[in-house]
Amino acid sequence: MRSGMKAVTWHGKRDVRVENVPDPAIKEPNDAVIKVTSTGICGSDLHLYEVLGPFMAEGDILGHEPMGIVEEIGPAISTIKPGDRVVIPFNISCGHCHMCDMELYAQCETTQVREQGTGAALFGYTRLYGRVPGGQAEYLRVPEAQFGPIKVPEGPPDERFLYLSDVLPTAWQAVEYADIPDGGSVTVFGLGPIGQMCARIARHLGHRVIGVDGVTARLAMARRHGIEIVDASEVHNVPEEIRYRTSGRGTDSVIDAVGMEAHGSPAAKLAQTLTGLLPDAVAAPLMSNAGVDRLAALNQAIDSVRRGGVISVIGVYGGMTDPLPMFRMFDKGITLRMGQAHVRRWISRLMPLVTDEADPLGVMDLTTHRMPLEQAPKAYEMFQKKADGAIKILLQP
Repeated sequence: MRSGMKAVTWHGKRDVRVENVPDPAIKEPNDAVIKVTSTGICGSDLHLYEVLGPFMAEGDILGHEPMGIVEEIGPAISTIKPGDRVVIPFNISCGHCHMCDMELYAQCETTQVREQGTGAALFGYTRLYGRVPGGQAEYLRVPEAQFGPIKVPEGPPDERFLYLSDVLPTAWQAVEYADIPDGGSVTVFGLGPIGQMCARIARHLGHRVIGVDGVTARLAMARRHGIEIVDASEVHNVPEEIRYRTSGRGTDSVIDAVGMEAHGSPAAKLAQTLTGLLPDAVAAPLMSNAGVDRLAALNQAIDSVRRGGVISVIGVYGGMTDPLPMFRMFDKGITLRMGQAHVRRWISRLMPLVTDEADPLGVMDLTTHRMPLEQAPKAYEMFQKKADGAIKILLQP
């Protein structure tokens, strides 16, 4: 009988701790509990670390990229059994509601957080998405386990499959939404983990890919995988450079894999920081409604896409009143698509690629650091500062 477990908990801005917390337990007939073997730190976890404190509660368990071994199942579960090796999608969906029937799993009507007006509940991600305890822990309770968990083969290392939880389906959806024509071109803004995989997937599908970032380690990783790069730390006008490389037009599509992590908008950064210092009761509505997002990357995307092109936004933005340049978007005839990844929708396309020994998407070359769960505070700080070439950090309980 277990008596408590270690988990990564939130205690304030840039204050995460590894603490002993109660074990998860089966609460509903369709729950499962897994023993976590690997769990990732996501770029969106940095939003919790930095700016989304007003939507957090002290002691919240973080993390939404877990995989492991099934420990227990509720009486309604027949799709998995104890001992199975599984990856857990970051969004919690039932698989049988109206939205799930349309494969819009991130909008699942069974788990929608209606009191916040948001879509499907997420693991380890604020009260906006249900305050479900996350996967940066030794064990994880998995609701809706009749549909969510993805069984994977025994044998290969966790990294072969872990990114099916978030990174790979998110990147695949971003490329799908970009609607790149056959043999066409796409610019990927932001070469963090999602951007790296967007670039690799687009190249795997036969497109010309230009990746934009200003971080040396990220640019080097993209180059290793045959991606044409633009170093934003050296190029004064990135959209102009994109047009120069594409006969003055811009690329057919652009993927914004940056979102709130963007650099280049000091006023918005200051606004986010100041909002983060306000009492939560004041800050939460401001952060939901005020224009404090860093729209630098999205504005560059609008300038970089050709007329009649498509922008796919996969970087997370918060806030509702950011001034989009609507005239410019209308004049250029831009299509804009966005949204949380519908994880299970893309697994059938991704599974053959991650199980292929040739590793066509380079999933074995994304993790830069593997650290024990106990070192989570150090890992978060390293990731936030992009120190020591950190691109993707895995925690191992």
